[in-house]
Amino acid sequence: MKISIIIPVYNEEESVEKLYQEIKETTSRSSLDCEIIAVNDGSTDGSVNVLKKIAQNDREFKVIDFRRNCGQTAAISAGIDFAQGDVLIPLDADLQNDPADIPKLLEKINEGFDVVSGWRKNRKDNLSRRLPSRGANWLISFITKVKLHDYGCTLKAYKKEIIKDVHLYGEMHRFIPAYAVWHGAKVAEIVVNHRERKHGKAKYGLSRIFRVTLDLLTVKFLMNYLTRPMHFFGQAGMSLLSLGFLSGLAAIVLKILHIRDFVATPLPLFTVFLIIVGIQFILMGLLAEILIRIYYEPRGKSSYSIREKINF
Repeated sequence: MKISIIIPVYNEEESVEKLYQEIKETTSRSSLDCEIIAVNDGSTDGSVNVLKKIAQNDREFKVIDFRRNCGQTAAISAGIDFAQGDVLIPLDADLQNDPADIPKLLEKINEGFDVVSGWRKNRKDNLSRRLPSRGANWLISFITKVKLHDYGCTLKAYKKEIIKDVHLYGEMHRFIPAYAVWHGAKVAEIVVNHRERKHGKAKYGLSRIFRVTLDLLTVKFLMNYLTRPMHFFGQAGMSLLSLGFLSGLAAIVLKILHIRDFVATPLPLFTVFLIIVGIQFILMGLLAEILIRIYYEPRGKSSYSIREKINF
């Protein structure tokens, strides 16, 4: 079984060589057949030079250099696209994930699980990062019905056949376990070591919470209505049309009983508004059905742009 270790790198010049050494020590000690794919996500420091230097001395260390910063999800997606291993293991480049946990992830994979997620139970981050993360993890588990303690932990193991056809956008790399369960995968979670950041600074702030929340809504929609969007938009449209009908009927009854004239009540306006919006929802559902047909005709377009590939 060959494994592919995927490392998204963004301004981690001081960490990547140390991380590479730790990975090599772990893989050598456990006699693992592996390749390492480092994806330089448009770093503005000397990260790419360090990566190229390592690649010159190790043919199993591969580098993908993005033309610009595309985000962690795009970097992981590129690693997945070019990985040749049977099991894919992404981990952060900032040394907070411990490569020594890789054999434990593989043990769970060998037990028959398709996805093994790391749980930073003793997380070494400040309270301003831990509290929003806990809230986000609870919300993701509640919405997706996949109960994990730590969706934000990059250190995970995936069987390639489970995620090879998953297209990732936005901040959706953290939702891969939910996608996997959606496709019938078995998911496990294990406690992994989490270390304090020694170099550089965190790349994400509170603004990330809002992006993740919006992506979560997208994931929920895709999980429930990807192949039947008309059910979502149609239900909303028919509900609004029904309310519009009831509003119009109430206005007519009030007029017949000489209780209120049309001009003395907002019900006629509500009727027109609800009917128009209801029809728009139904039309949106029809458009979504057309887009779904297009979705199932792959066009080979990626969410990243590569300047250079090394050792591929």
